[in-house]
Amino acid sequence: MVDPVHIAGAGLAGSEAAWQLACRGIPTVIHEMRPRKASPAHKTAFCAELVCSNSLRSDDYLHNAVGLMHQEMRLAGSLIMECADETKVPAGGALAVDRNGFAQEVSRRLRNHPLISFVEEEISGLPGPEDGLWIIATGPLTSEKLTNSILEAVDYQSLNFFDAIAPVVYKDSIDFSKAWYQSRYDKGDKYDYINCPLSKEEYYRFAEELLKGDKVEFHDFEKAAYFDGCLPIEVMAERGPDTLLFGPMKPVGLTNPHTPGQKPYAVVQLRQDNKEDTLRNMVGFQTKLKYGEQQRIFRMIPGLENAQFARLGGIHKNTFIKSPLLLDAFLRLKSRPNLRFAGQITGCEGYIESAAVGWLAGYFCACEALGKEALPPPETTAFGAMLGHLQDQTNIENFQPMNINFGIFPTISGERTANGKFRKIKGAERKEAYCRRALEDVQQWLNLL
Repeated sequence: MVDPVHIAGAGLAGSEAAWQLACRGIPTVIHEMRPRKASPAHKTAFCAELVCSNSLRSDDYLHNAVGLMHQEMRLAGSLIMECADETKVPAGGALAVDRNGFAQEVSRRLRNHPLISFVEEEISGLPGPEDGLWIIATGPLTSEKLTNSILEAVDYQSLNFFDAIAPVVYKDSIDFSKAWYQSRYDKGDKYDYINCPLSKEEYYRFAEELLKGDKVEFHDFEKAAYFDGCLPIEVMAERGPDTLLFGPMKPVGLTNPHTPGQKPYAVVQLRQDNKEDTLRNMVGFQTKLKYGEQQRIFRMIPGLENAQFARLGGIHKNTFIKSPLLLDAFLRLKSRPNLRFAGQITGCEGYIESAAVGWLAGYFCACEALGKEALPPPETTAFGAMLGHLQDQTNIENFQPMNINFGIFPTISGERTANGKFRKIKGAERKEAYCRRALEDVQQWLNLL
């Protein structure tokens, strides 16, 4: 009889790890403090609740590293990807899900699995060597007690950054005499995004108010160290008056039908947030503005003058450890090898990245429980590239969270032609080369497993 594996946290990583363990015949116990104790950002007690955007980003697995990771996870039997595909909502070339429907489906599957059980409790301290195999997947919102226990165990080698949540608007409160449906460059269905245009004067007035607006104050002991991939909208504005025009408010690939022949100076996009399409997420508008200021400033946007908010933006602290220093090649804590870490607490960034590291932790842990040798993924795959980031010894002191991207894959600069000459490949062709190589290699790896 195999001893059960315990998992702290039922987020994306913990849910995926539990599924992979159970599917390999390992009894698994998930310890989750919700709903007994709430986190600063979660709203429900469901597993794998998405607290920020409802988008898993690009689903293009032939030209995009995120889409590639989606496809690798599908091939690997990922619970998160199966549930995402079942609950997806229109989002152009992206994979977006019905937020509640997705979390409910993940919860249903986990709770119905005969080898998975739940304990509603807060894990306030790291388990000891005598407690068997554990996976710590408490994520960026790890409770204070457990954070302190982790800090002690890793000799205070921990970092943190602040993450912000974008507001969600009721669609029927949007003024369509000013807004319109269109995806950039008409990709996907035209109803995937709603666009609100700003003139030059409106844009600079809006940017000025972002800078002046009252914001959430940090405690004296906290240091704001944002992840560049998820900057609050007002922090982006602080980098220069035109920064937003090259970020979430860029007007490219869009044509306003209300003003034929006149392109908008800036555009705010709202993406579908639930299957019924009653809610719209303000794309890229994560914020630390106070609630009253959010309503005042965001209603300056044409089309949102009477906007009603289903959820206002917020801010919370994310915690992650220096994985290259603290974890081994199989995600075990070097000082306590019965413990593995998974998900965003390891220093990956993003929904699918978190789930992928959870998949790896579940697989590695199952191999150990069964007395089998674990086979790490090839570095040429998205799995391997993400794991490689968590083991990168190049600059441990400045270790930062990372999304999956082609920059952390082994380089492809060109190819040999039939006559033996070297030909450089660039742009979309090069991205496709990364993806095709990865998909071939990941399939070979999975066959070996």
